[in-house]
Amino acid sequence: MTVRHDDLRVTWYGYATARVESEDGTVAYTDPGRYGVLTGEWTPPGGGNPKQAAHPRATDHRPMDADLVVVTHDHHYDSEGIERVAADDATVVVYEGVDAARIDRDVTPVDDLPFEVVRVGEADHVAVDGVGDVWSMPAYNEPDGPHAADDGSVPHPEGFGVGYRFTVGAIGTSVFWPGDSDALDAFAELDVSLFLANISGSVCMGGPEAADLTARMDPDLVVPIHYNTQAFLEADSAGFASDVAKRTIPVALDESTE
Repeated sequence: MTVRHDDLRVTWYGYATARVESEDGTVAYTDPGRYGVLTGEWTPPGGGNPKQAAHPRATDHRPMDADLVVVTHDHHYDSEGIERVAADDATVVVYEGVDAARIDRDVTPVDDLPFEVVRVGEADHVAVDGVGDVWSMPAYNEPDGPHAADDGSVPHPEGFGVGYRFTVGAIGTSVFWPGDSDALDAFAELDVSLFLANISGSVCMGGPEAADLTARMDPDLVVPIHYNTQAFLEADSAGFASDVAKRTIPVALDESTE
């Protein structure tokens, strides 16, 4: 299923991979790849039937149509996934902390990608042709937050990753993807039309936290992603949707198996 919002078409392919296309043909992807979601090799946790999973079925997807790709942190960096979606003239915006040498997977170093690569810090603005402003911002788990261990250690410490707010299309519809983060107070201050909510919990904000953040942010539409791809990302998407809808905020689930 493809979700329509303003002049945008939004498709979730699994894990953190979302495709946003405007009516003028501009295409952006968030964190493409990993776990077989773009190669057709993904299977539901426990080997279940993909038709019964609250998750899109994986597809062998190599469109090479992206004008913009954003990468939030090491865990979501997949060089093959980027090469599957990026057009030859794509701009690939990657957080400066992403380090292929630190990743225990076979990935191409960021600077060796065959595209225009722009490295960003935690509070940068990048102008991308056809897209508009791409704004990075800190995204992390708080050491005294709900995803911290007793000693304050967290899966995503401050400085490890970012989220992105970017605009797409002729009317400049704003999109926010927080990456892997707690529901930080700063996010609630953003002016956002489309919120790609991370609801997986365990390593970042879960459904209840994301619903509370959605209410504070008050976007025009929320589409949850980054859940049920792996067992540790299990989430109740229907419960999240119900919670958000009760707060009179439009929500759409993209879990089509077609």
